[in-house]
Amino acid sequence: MVVLQMPADAEQSTRKRILAATFAVLSRCGHRNLQLSDVAAEAGVSRPTLYRYFGSKQGLLDAFGLYEQDNFDAGLATATAGLRGPERLDAALQFIVDFQHEYSVSTMVEIEPEHVLAQTKRLLPLLQERISRIIPGEHADLAAAAVVRIAVSHFLLGAGDPEQYLAELRHAAGLPQRRRRAPRAAATAS
Repeated sequence: MVVLQMPADAEQSTRKRILAATFAVLSRCGHRNLQLSDVAAEAGVSRPTLYRYFGSKQGLLDAFGLYEQDNFDAGLATATAGLRGPERLDAALQFIVDFQHEYSVSTMVEIEPEHVLAQTKRLLPLLQERISRIIPGEHADLAAAAVVRIAVSHFLLGAGDPEQYLAELRHAAGLPQRRRRAPRAAATAS
């Protein structure tokens, strides 16, 4: 019996397509109403293919959470690559504003606030730790906590004016106020 194996890059492409489709379906119907058949249709794969990658709805949602975290981390790394000191911190803050503006699942907050709050609670320490690595000074952990809580507030309540949002983040991080630069490419769910 011959077993055909897909090339690793095709496997990753299919997996990413399913995870990107999960974002689209979650944005429309939320966590509770997520149907794997809808995700499969959105991704252009069969249900058995989806189950081969993710054995259950919970398995898909767990993988999606990690995928989202990886997208954010990769975007943050790209935005801050080659920068040091205040420029690196400013680029990170700019990235946070751009990411939330371009990659909004604000409908999830309205559809399933309990799920969003649970995920936010899980992510707070991770985000705070990542941001504290970028903020200089002995009180980096306090500044990072303020930055992350401002970001979460804007996510949950709507970011509003990006200039004001960025000014709030800069203030919390201890950076002087500046004019906003042109947006850097933010990570997308692709």
